[in-house]
Amino acid sequence: MSSDIDATARAHLRQSDARLAVWMDRIGDIPVPRAERFSLVQALARSIIYQQLNGKAAQTIFGRMQQAVGGSITARALKQVDDEQLRAAGVSGAKARALKDLADHALARRLPSAAALQQMADDEAIERLTIVRGIGPWTVQMLLMFRLGRIDILPLSDYGVRAGARLVHGLDDLPGHAQLAELGEAWRPYRSLASLYLWRVVDSAKENQDQ
Repeated sequence: MSSDIDATARAHLRQSDARLAVWMDRIGDIPVPRAERFSLVQALARSIIYQQLNGKAAQTIFGRMQQAVGGSITARALKQVDDEQLRAAGVSGAKARALKDLADHALARRLPSAAALQQMADDEAIERLTIVRGIGPWTVQMLLMFRLGRIDILPLSDYGVRAGARLVHGLDDLPGHAQLAELGEAWRPYRSLASLYLWRVVDSAKENQDQ
């Protein structure tokens, strides 16, 4: 069944956007995002750490933070770890405050469970989770796409998606939110897969330039 949704989604994108189809042929098959089991606090904590850092640096800091809190990143562990330990792990002051705010909201039961998120509409999930300091709509959209396996997410503010759309459609400038949303209407209800392809378009174009 999983391969059926992949094939259906790719066929839809090919039929609805001939320009994207050209790049899909170059890139090859990409699967639709899949839902996975996850801890909401740990997923949001990871998102906070990874913001504005390259992957390797963020991975190192995240690993050190895990050690500082005793391995398992829970709301109680984040609440109890002191700021000096976080700074020693490489966590900035702003991110440390965001982690503490995440812990406070989780311990006060102001955040939905991962199971409850499964039942929520995208907009409601964004509204419920962006109460946490340092968590914006884009971060929640990434969680919806990669953790909950939502198949129709189009992050309008994402630079990579906008840059990919510019390349695919030969635009003079990066599309704004309204233009990208209009382009995205053709990709419904598989805008998550379209986003994955647009990210890969940018990578593919860069690889060709480097050769």
